[in-house]
Amino acid sequence: MTDLTDLYKQVILDHNKNPRNFGRMKKADKVIEGFNPLCGDKITLYVCLKKNTLSKISFIGTGCAISIASSSLMTEKVLGMKIDESILFFNKIHKMLTSNDPINDDLGKLNSLAGVREYPTRIKCASLAWHALNQTLTSKDKVISTE
Repeated sequence: MTDLTDLYKQVILDHNKNPRNFGRMKKADKVIEGFNPLCGDKITLYVCLKKNTLSKISFIGTGCAISIASSSLMTEKVLGMKIDESILFFNKIHKMLTSNDPINDDLGKLNSLAGVREYPTRIKCASLAWHALNQTLTSKDKVISTE
């Protein structure tokens, strides 16, 4: 298990140092701001939709390594997904972060976020971008908070 734990740590560090899909999107269909007052994480998520599909997604923000890495991993995973698939995927990630269920092999690199279960206050860091995505796809709210 130590090799797997080390691999997961490397994934988090890589996505924090080199976040994928990082940048402001000029013509987004949906924009939402997310804030985690406990840790100080702040993100803005940009989404473009085409034929019920997430055709483009990006984010900007500041925060801890877990928050930035989770945002990066999320944008990689959901890019090209249908809206309903993305919402179902949010539910899988939320369950992984908040339950003690065994690691789900279907989640691939996203399993690297499961380590936050040992640190309950870090769950909000890992889930901020996912909640922003879910809110973007299911609501008209423009701001979310983990509180």
